Order: sequence, then C-alpha cells, then structure tokens
Amino acid sequence: MPTLKFEKEIWSRGLLRVVGVDEVGMAALAGPVVAAACLVTPDTKLIRAVKDSKMLTKIQREELAGLIRTRVVRVGIGAASVGEIHRLNIYHASHVAMTRALRQIGEYDWVLVDGRRILDPAFAPGKHTEIVKGDTKSFAIAAASIVAKVTRDRLMERLSTKFPGYGWEHNAGYPTIDHRTALRERGFTKIHRHDFGTVKLLRAVENQLALALSDTSA
Repeated sequence: MPTLKFEKEIWSRGLLRVVGVDEVGMAALAGPVVAAACLVTPDTKLIRAVKDSKMLTKIQREELAGLIRTRVVRVGIGAASVGEIHRLNIYHASHVAMTRALRQIGEYDWVLVDGRRILDPAFAPGKHTEIVKGDTKSFAIAAASIVAKVTRDRLMERLSTKFPGYGWEHNAGYPTIDHRTALRERGFTKIHRHDFGTVKLLRAVENQLALALSDTSA
C-alpha cells in the first residue's frame, strides 16, 4: 500500500513541497495521454484507501478523486493530444503532459515520478526521483494516478457521445475486444492513434487497397 515514506524522507531534508506525478492512457488506441500532479506537504494527511488506480473500481476512484482534492495542497492536470502523440511519439507526449501538470502546480521543491529512469531531455522537472511502480509505494504518486485516471475516463466518456459505437464510455479507448471489433466494422476516427495496434493494421490495409485500386485504374 502507498505510504508517505518517500515524501517524509524528502521533507526531512527541509524540502517541504513534494509533488507526485503520474500519467494514464499510454496504451490506449484512442484519446490523449493525461497526467496529474499532486502537491503534498508535512501537513498532508494520508488517505489509506488511496492506492494504484488500476486496483480500484470506477466508483472508488471517483470518490477518492474528490477526497484527494480536499486533502492535498494543490492538483495539476496536463494532457497531450492525439496530434502531439502522432508528432512526438507516446513517450515524449507523456512527458509533455507531465510538464503541463507540473506547471499548474506552481512552485515546488521536489518531484516523485512513477516509472524508471527518464531519458527524455525535454522533461526537466528539476530535482526529482523516479520510483519503479511508484503508484504502489508513494501516496503522492498514487493520488496523482487516481486523479489522472478519473480525468481521462470522464473525457473519453464525453468523446464517446461524439464518436459512438466504440465503447469509450466503458473502455476509455483501450484495446478491448469490443473496441477492436468496432474499429474493424466502423473504421477509425480522428481521435484514434494511427500508429497503435489495430488502428495501425487497419491503416496499412486501407493503404494497400488504395494502391491496388490506383494500379488497376492506371
């Protein structure tokens, strides 16, 4: 279960404004990647129900997201669009989203980031620590993972009304069976990531058909 162990170690050095950062949507076939940042200080009280967002139900995440906003000092949200994912690739786009979330926080002393060592020179949060499986260890990161997940799920639900039939209201754009089936039956939208999984395969088939038709008409 996430604790304040990492945060307390940093606070003990006199660095009192610690931010946990996490992102969601890396493996989705559609929609943006979204990041959240949660600022905690020594006055922040641990919420024992907070843990990795993937281990919680939708109802639990919704309830906790609201509670987190009342307990932490500040919350920042950042996103990178599908167009940015196409242009930058998902790795760099995720760091764009994280950077935007941190900018909303304002001033801070240290950042805790979920994941392994970050090699992207464009992501420069300042003094920070990367924690493997940080959303299972650090309260600030776990809180950020929940806020990011709830934010992105709500966005995908809204997008599902504009692009119905893909099940985004329940699969959030991830490659579930119903989403892949809908892609084969309906094709892809401008919200789909063209270089990901089933979408990439369908685009390749579409391009091959277009070439075959052009050869026939030549």
